[in-house]
Amino acid sequence: MVGIIRREPSSDILDELFRGFFVKPVGYSRPEAVRGMLLDVTEGANAYTVQAELPGVKKEDIQIKVDGDKVSISAEVRSEREVKSGDAKDGERLVHTERQYGKVARSFSLGQDLDSARAEAKFADGVLVLTLPKKAVESTRQITIQ
Repeated sequence: MVGIIRREPSSDILDELFRGFFVKPVGYSRPEAVRGMLLDVTEGANAYTVQAELPGVKKEDIQIKVDGDKVSISAEVRSEREVKSGDAKDGERLVHTERQYGKVARSFSLGQDLDSARAEAKFADGVLVLTLPKKAVESTRQITIQ
């Protein structure tokens, strides 16, 4: 005779939850060390607009480089928090905390040379907005031989 054990998927979740209370603290999934930079790029008649999400970054920690049609954005993420003795109430202890830190960077080409002298950057509420004017395309002209 073969013993068949029926398992419900939901019971595994509950088992894991309760096991954490008695054996170890409830498991926390480890977040990615630094979340990647999310970008939106739109093209207008005379310029490209780039929006980059950089939560937790100070504007002093952002570097932008434009070389021809290539754009590079890098930033230092420092979301550390110092736990002070006044933060915890009597009898409490910090069990788990998550902070992000490190460097994020993105580089991309837009397919047309950019006028870096007229480029503008604004940073507010964790969103970097770049306005990158296109260089005027020189028209082809016929050269006469003298």
